[in-house]
Amino acid sequence: MLKHLIAFILLLFSLSVKASHITGGEMYYTFIGVSNGLYQYNVTFKLFQRCESGRQFPNPTTISVFDKTNNSRVNDISVSISSTENISITDPNPCITNPPIVCYDVAYYNFTISLPASAAGYVLASQVNYRINGINNLSFGYSNIGATYTAEIPGNANVLNGSENNSARFTGSDLVIVCANNNFAYSFAAHDDDGDELRYSFCSAYASTSGGGGGATPTNPPPFPNVPYESPFDEHSPLGPDVLIDPSNGLITGEAPISGIYVVTVCVEEIRNGVVIATQRKDIQISITDCNIAAAKLLPEYMLCKNSQTITVSNLSNSPLIVSTDWEFIDNTNTVIYTTTGTTATYTFPAIGLYTVRLFINRGQPCKDSTTALVRVFPGFNPDFISSGICITKPTIFTDKTTSVLGIPNSWKWDFGELSTTSDISTIQNPIYTYPALGTKNVRLIATDTKGCRDTVIKTITIIEKPPINLAFNDTLICSNDNLMLEANGSGNFSWSPPIAIINANTATPTVSPSISMTYYVDLNDNGCLNRDSVKVNVVNFVTLQTMGDTTICRGDTIQLLVNSNGLQYSWTPSSLLIDPTVQDPLTTTVNSLTNYQVTAIIGGCSATDQILVKTVPYPVVSAGSDFSICYNTKAQLNGITNASSWVWSPANQLNNPSLLNPESYPAKNTSFILTAYDTIGCPKPSFDTVLVTVLPKMSVSAGNDTAVVVGQPLQLEATGGINYDWIPTDNLNDAELSNPIAIFNYPSTGIKYKLVAYNMEGCRDSAYINIKVFKTNPIVFVPTAFTPNNDGRNDILRPIAAGIINIEYFNIYNRWGQLLFSSRSDKTGWDGKINGVIQTTGTYVWVVKAIDYTGAAYFQKGTVTLIR
Repeated sequence: MLKHLIAFILLLFSLSVKASHITGGEMYYTFIGVSNGLYQYNVTFKLFQRCESGRQFPNPTTISVFDKTNNSRVNDISVSISSTENISITDPNPCITNPPIVCYDVAYYNFTISLPASAAGYVLASQVNYRINGINNLSFGYSNIGATYTAEIPGNANVLNGSENNSARFTGSDLVIVCANNNFAYSFAAHDDDGDELRYSFCSAYASTSGGGGGATPTNPPPFPNVPYESPFDEHSPLGPDVLIDPSNGLITGEAPISGIYVVTVCVEEIRNGVVIATQRKDIQISITDCNIAAAKLLPEYMLCKNSQTITVSNLSNSPLIVSTDWEFIDNTNTVIYTTTGTTATYTFPAIGLYTVRLFINRGQPCKDSTTALVRVFPGFNPDFISSGICITKPTIFTDKTTSVLGIPNSWKWDFGELSTTSDISTIQNPIYTYPALGTKNVRLIATDTKGCRDTVIKTITIIEKPPINLAFNDTLICSNDNLMLEANGSGNFSWSPPIAIINANTATPTVSPSISMTYYVDLNDNGCLNRDSVKVNVVNFVTLQTMGDTTICRGDTIQLLVNSNGLQYSWTPSSLLIDPTVQDPLTTTVNSLTNYQVTAIIGGCSATDQILVKTVPYPVVSAGSDFSICYNTKAQLNGITNASSWVWSPANQLNNPSLLNPESYPAKNTSFILTAYDTIGCPKPSFDTVLVTVLPKMSVSAGNDTAVVVGQPLQLEATGGINYDWIPTDNLNDAELSNPIAIFNYPSTGIKYKLVAYNMEGCRDSAYINIKVFKTNPIVFVPTAFTPNNDGRNDILRPIAAGIINIEYFNIYNRWGQLLFSSRSDKTGWDGKINGVIQTTGTYVWVVKAIDYTGAAYFQKGTVTLIR
């Protein structure tokens, strides 16, 4: 789709009159062999420059070689340009408005280098000066920053024959266009002739090492200096946080930043046997322009997580080439539930859940495109928090109050709004932060829940010089003539007023005994940081108490007993049936048919008592049976028991009749079946029971690979995947019930097929097959007289065909000069007509095979084969 249309321009600028302003480069090599104890490599150094820049490539340039053992200089090689080419985009995509001109001059420096074996390997490096001024992702205070390009040759310390390496080589096109603020995809994929695993990442671009001088100046030894990045860009995000690279294939994707020049460096690690043996790099300067793409562009997802189920959405691309817009709204069954046209679409979803909105532009016309976005409709998500503590240099406590009607809050990202630092962040639910400065702070919380909802709340707090006071209560009751201990928490010295009916007024916990209702004030002094709060003490002469009405529930259910009272303490009986008999509204599980609960509400020396009568009715009895197992792809027979008047099994779609007590099912995986029973004798709630049906794994049965033998040769078959076996037919077998019977054939056959039936310990069974060809010859290796390796799927590979042979010691192929072209120890692999990836011409080649036949005798044969193109 056009949203993946590439929109990078790799413009190679040159702005200074005193330097070449190279705008990109890479270095790669191939291993060509060992001569006189030296490892030889063909190396290519590739540089880019903007067309018509008025600058010359450095000629010659200097390639420096360093030993990675101690970063010592091995050699400086002067290399002249081998060739140049001019490349450009001549037919830009017509769906891009204002496409820029893209053109480069490319210089190639080719040379051969011979190096002795090294444990750590080598680094090849060459520097140029300068990059252009005004690069967006580099620090503004730096200008005329150079570049260093490298290649690594591995040593032999970490991997056997590591020096015999061909470097990874980037294969992506260097002609690309990207428009600012548009989605793009650009491949930095590389190829490795050795078949090493490749892993890609963004990495730091290198500056030049000598502060000037251009390509003729040798590079200083490693480590090489990194370029200075400008925040928010860095070596891992050279195009910002919205652009990522796939580590498995080198594909860069995301939304491009604003227009400008950006340095991007991609590193590819060569991994052999789990060890990184070398890292190759490509460094380019990317120009992102203000062009525009006709595209269908939406946010990745839209969230209706507040209090509305109505969405209004529009295309984020405003290209003048968009002439029509169509919308589809799709539910989670992939059914289109609403369509409309126009630049903006508004729709009210009928229910909560996940939906998809699909956007089409220019249907049936040039520059057509489409995209989709996820819509989360889970209203009732409300991020919120409270804070306590407003005194400077004292902890401020943040408490999450996020609520979700349909999900559970599960992540929190806090920014405490302290502008003097960047470390004022947290990801815990209820963090504590100490502010270093006074003033107003805009605290931001980004919260999510398990339904995928995400929202932000910002609150303002003011940090001042007053210490926090935490009171146990601000308003309370006592009975006349009672004593009450007031409780305050904080750091500093406390004093309470007025001095009426109070003891220990200069402590955090004074005792008061007012005869009438009164408000007491507490003052806190923490090293001169002052604060005040108050507690109202209400004095009463009696306790009010009103209980809920008598009720009926299902036996064994939990019920909350409710009272309306101004009491401060409570005592319930019988206490053994209550979860907590001291709370105002306790929970209880009633098993008796009739229970009388009594409650006493207390305020100091005053109390009141009342009662609640609870009647219970039993649940229906239900049993889904014991858990059991079945073989893969076989029937499960369920057997339920109940005294209820009606019942149903679930999941119903996996049963032949969910309303039977003994339905059947063919589950594809482990499944819990639930039997729900309903009664009409008084308890309105159903009973449940569950049976787990475990589906045993599918058997993995093998009768071995198809093979060929000669008449009279004993062939031992090998069965796996079971504990008991039957071979069908039993002909020519010494025992058809063994896992490894011996077959002897007394007559030739173009194909004898045996079926193997295997049984496991649970009694499950499965089958497999083997085909055997029988030749009426002595033990022999057949080799075709010709083959045609043209990738048409026929006769593309030259393989030996062994009959009566138990081991091939070698199968070699030579050219007419006696050069070994191919060698194998198996009849499963063969020659594809290439040498080191190079296609060989039509001609005659010699093959030689040495083997051991089934009698233990040596077998040797040679012949010729014709390669036909």
